[in-house]
Amino acid sequence: MQFQWYPGHMTKAKRMMQENIKLIDIVIELVDARVPISSKNPDIDSLATNKARLILLNKIDLADERVTAEWEAYYKEKGFYVSRINSKKGTGVKSIQGIVLEACKEKIERDRKRGIKNRPIRAMIVGIPNVGKSTFINSLVGKACTKTGNKPGVTKGKQWIKLNKNIELLDTPGILWPKFEDQVVGLRLAWIGSMKEEILNKEEMAIELIEFLKENYQGILNQRYQVDETADKVEILGQIAENRNCKVKGNQFDYEKAAHILLEEYRNGKIGKITLERP
Repeated sequence: MQFQWYPGHMTKAKRMMQENIKLIDIVIELVDARVPISSKNPDIDSLATNKARLILLNKIDLADERVTAEWEAYYKEKGFYVSRINSKKGTGVKSIQGIVLEACKEKIERDRKRGIKNRPIRAMIVGIPNVGKSTFINSLVGKACTKTGNKPGVTKGKQWIKLNKNIELLDTPGILWPKFEDQVVGLRLAWIGSMKEEILNKEEMAIELIEFLKENYQGILNQRYQVDETADKVEILGQIAENRNCKVKGNQFDYEKAAHILLEEYRNGKIGKITLERP
């Protein structure tokens, strides 16, 4: 499969971020804890030079806890502030304000010396599509102030949100980067649901996911689907189809339906807490 996706509204979103970055004190980037490198947009690093940076490892409820701890240490070592959150349940969200003020304390001190008081810290919130940005903002602000949806591209324009007298947030639409240099990155983003389904081959994606799970999380497929993990990956998809009664006319296996079940159950954590990459 070839992954390339850069619709027009993403070019516009990137330009808007470039225009607004000079107003910003700190960039808060949400990444998906299951793919903390594949869901991190390298464009943001060049856009946010010389700004305080906070990385939020979101959806920790779906990720492998031990690997999440490794990623937290990895990003801290690179000079980022890091926090683990589950924006849906609100886990870890209350601590974010304190981290933002801590990350910007030099800026606040500089302002104080210049006699500038009570100027709020301005934070830009960024993240690729479907990483849970809108849900996080709603959880942080405590009311539904942005649209949320479980599909890419719900946030279309920018909006300023006053969190309190100390912090203002600039929300931005989710952006992917123009081209995936590494097709594995595209595949991982497709697995977690950050790319539009219409352009993807679900059966191929499911077969590759089976291969990954066989190698990295032995026994997990057998536990969920009662399959023989020593079998070939295509055969395993057939076994999932059989065990979940996915059939078409003539009692043939419906591989597409079985693939859909596998991908959905991976995305909502029913198979288990699985992280797709390690530092």
